[in-house]
Amino acid sequence: MAEKGNNFIPPKGKRPKFSFYWIYLILAVVFIAIQYFNYSNPVKEVSWNKLEEMLKKQDVDKLVIINKEKAEIYIKKDRLKSDTAYKDFTKRNFTTSSSSSPEFFYQIGSEEIFHGLLKDTRDSVVKRMRHDSVPVTRISEFQKQYPYPPSTDTRKDMFGDIFSYLLPIAVLIGAWFLIMRFMSKGGGGGGQIFNIGKSKAQLFDKDTSVNITFNDVAGLEEAKVEIMEIVDFLKNPSKYTNLGGKIPKGALLVGPPGTGKTLLAKAVAGEAKVPFFSISGSDFVEMFVGVGASRVRDLFRQAKEKAPCIIFIDEIDAIGRARGRNAITGANDERENTLNQLLTEMDGFGTNAGVIILAATNRADILDRALMRAGRFDRQINVELPDLEERKAIFQVHLKPLKLDPGLDVAFLAKQTPGFSGADIANVCNESALIAARKNKSVIEKQDFLDAIDRIIGGLEKRNKIISVHEKKVIAYHESGHATTSWLLEYAHPLVKVTIVPRGKALGAAWYLPEERQITTYEQMFDEITSAMGGRASEELIFGKVSTGALNDLEKVSKQAYAMVVYFGLNKEIGNISFYDSSGQNEYAFQKPYSEKTAETIDQEVRKIVESAYERAKTLLGENREKLEKLATLLLDREVIFREDLEEIFGKRPWDKDEEPEKLPQSTLLS
Repeated sequence: MAEKGNNFIPPKGKRPKFSFYWIYLILAVVFIAIQYFNYSNPVKEVSWNKLEEMLKKQDVDKLVIINKEKAEIYIKKDRLKSDTAYKDFTKRNFTTSSSSSPEFFYQIGSEEIFHGLLKDTRDSVVKRMRHDSVPVTRISEFQKQYPYPPSTDTRKDMFGDIFSYLLPIAVLIGAWFLIMRFMSKGGGGGGQIFNIGKSKAQLFDKDTSVNITFNDVAGLEEAKVEIMEIVDFLKNPSKYTNLGGKIPKGALLVGPPGTGKTLLAKAVAGEAKVPFFSISGSDFVEMFVGVGASRVRDLFRQAKEKAPCIIFIDEIDAIGRARGRNAITGANDERENTLNQLLTEMDGFGTNAGVIILAATNRADILDRALMRAGRFDRQINVELPDLEERKAIFQVHLKPLKLDPGLDVAFLAKQTPGFSGADIANVCNESALIAARKNKSVIEKQDFLDAIDRIIGGLEKRNKIISVHEKKVIAYHESGHATTSWLLEYAHPLVKVTIVPRGKALGAAWYLPEERQITTYEQMFDEITSAMGGRASEELIFGKVSTGALNDLEKVSKQAYAMVVYFGLNKEIGNISFYDSSGQNEYAFQKPYSEKTAETIDQEVRKIVESAYERAKTLLGENREKLEKLATLLLDREVIFREDLEEIFGKRPWDKDEEPEKLPQSTLLS
């Protein structure tokens, strides 16, 4: 910092840069100033009655008709000073002529009519003065001073005409530059219009390091092994090149949402210690033709300059969808051009030595085959939903910043969340903290986590929802039907909890602890369908009619039965045939891959499975009707019942394992 006397001199290179926004500000100030000077001395409009009153009182000095559109009214100077009616004009500078500026104006419809009105007003005043025996000299003086006929003038507002002509053009030009500036925002070189084709990739290097490492990624051990090999190659390339090996050019992370694909990429950025470019697939898409391909070229140009480096493209299906798939409207040329450029850059005639591509997607089945071949994405890493041990590890990561009850068992929480992704588990931990804070607790307890899981699966409790006594009874028997059938069937999921307290859109729910299995038999799926139909079967058995409350059950059952027949080959009539298309090539097909006769058979077999399961549920409930009614009565009384209550009524399930099943989370919701 340098000072000279009392004047501050900015350091060299620190002076403020010129910005076009200063021009916008100056123009705005000029425009406001013009408007202020135009309206600082406003001219008021008056009606004919007011003008007529002024004329009769002899207050008007003169009238000037401007452009045959309006009449300017000039008031006599002495009347402005003396008459309180004109007090708003007393602050004017009266040293100037009274004709310097008008005080009022009157909008005339027609010049001829206005002349007639003035003449009639003058004649009526003269007639009254003669009737009142006013001296002739005063009448003559009045007629001389009366502003008739009024003078006329033609004026041209040059500034207004030019301004009205240029303003629309200036607005259009300004709007165009503003739109282009916002559209190109984030491009290289300050985001100007000529840089719209620049890559929007975010660069992470030694100056912008990422703090996430593989230690922060829990539950993805198999995926980390393959990813860590790429990181190890970047750190110790000679270890592989001495044996003649080459590093894979690309790795594709595939898995359901929330399983940690992007988190794994962040860990690679934190571990590799090499330049890391991160960009989303949608960032290549633009309304201008050729911009996507231009951004791909610019991205790889930057990557080559900083090689060895890693490029991570999140949600690559935005630009990597298979070409020529839509037979109706044709292919999207701009998206295909972007994909073609990406294919060329990854493995074309030129080489990109030292540039490794990571990509993530939830829809690997719709990606173009040329993108998936060896030499582009050599490895496809599946990032699946975590199992029991992986969920336990994920819980341990997300529980670190929380204040927990010392007796909390992490293994217990992992058992409560089958089918949960890493993002779901993070949400459970955060929701439990909010619930504990809402209850003014100092630590987060086991029940807070259970409430959080219930909240995420079923929604928020709505105890104030108005439900009639009969509806509540129907809901209780519906949920009791689910609980009874699942308890009496061998392969149905073990019940954990039943409630008739409304949650979200559901009026009631039954929670189960599904068995973690990789393959499923016909008997297991049929027992699950029977259990799902238990609610509607209970309604018909007890009340002799059914309701719309089984919508969620029917939807799930219909899809499961259709999958058994069409996909899994679990139907004797259809046989060992599957019409499942894992490649997604038939997504836009006009016809199904089977005949109309086969379609009719499929419909019949799906209906047979569902109806037989329904009859089986009714039979099962009919044989245990007394216990069903006892369970429904208990549910109406308590609103929430647990596994222990069912054991008191039905006894222990003979096929349950010795260890005690824990609470939770697959649920059957009553719509």
